Amino acid sequence: MGLEKEVLRPGTGPKPVAGRNVTVHCTGFGKNNDLSQKFWSTKDPGQKPFTFKIGQGAVIKGWDEGVLGMQVGEVARLRCSPDYAYGSGGFPAWGIQPNSVLVFEIEVLSTE
Repeated sequence: MGLEKEVLRPGTGPKPVAGRNVTVHCTGFGKNNDLSQKFWSTKDPGQKPFTFKIGQGAVIKGWDEGVLGMQVGEVARLRCSPDYAYGSGGFPAWGIQPNSVLVFEIEVLSTE
């Protein structure tokens, strides 16, 4: 499957460029193979927006490819197959089972 992207709100700002930092709000769904169950969010109490270097393999493939095509201000839902998420290892600390499909709702806040 790879990556499926659904734009929830178009952006109006610049697109991130590979090798540069991008800051996002993100909520991840798919805890225990249930796509309605949240496993993490930057909007939870005590959390803050997440910054990463895009296009460098610092995050899962679904984020690298999905966010790279977004614009600042855009909100999108990214549906990632296991090979675009955490694969056969999963991420047990967050309740992500091996070979899980995951959904991320991402808002691009800024890019540098």
